[in-house]
Amino acid sequence: MNRFDLTPYRRSTVGFDRLFDLLENNARNAGGDNYPPFNIERRSEDAYRITVAVAGFKREDLDITAQQNLLVVQGRKRAENAEGDMLHVGIANRGFERRFELADYVRVDNADLADGLLVIDLVREVPDAMKPKKIAIGGSTLEVVSDNSEDKSADAA
Repeated sequence: MNRFDLTPYRRSTVGFDRLFDLLENNARNAGGDNYPPFNIERRSEDAYRITVAVAGFKREDLDITAQQNLLVVQGRKRAENAEGDMLHVGIANRGFERRFELADYVRVDNADLADGLLVIDLVREVPDAMKPKKIAIGGSTLEVVSDNSEDKSADAA
């Protein structure tokens, strides 16, 4: 078992308790259930996509719940009445719950189900109050600092 001792870091840092708890919980649950499989994709600096393979599930069987810093995807499989006797059952017919820890200011933008894949788009939106601001010396004007190339090209024109 791989176990990291984060005690020295906990002693010398302030405000990182949540991060250390996430690392310890993730290490503890690393050998757990890998059903259903999923991908996490970074689409841009502030956009992400989670794709979960949910073959056999219908829209009404899936439940997506977004809370602060937590996204929970649940699937409840309904009992299906087969007309004949099943000789072999190889397709998973079980419910699941998959949890994703989200960073601050990350919200669900869209969710779609197609071809057995549940696609959840996430966006990080930092509030204006949390963005860096330029402060004029001797003045009272505050201006939000942005790194967008659109703003730079508009200034050049």
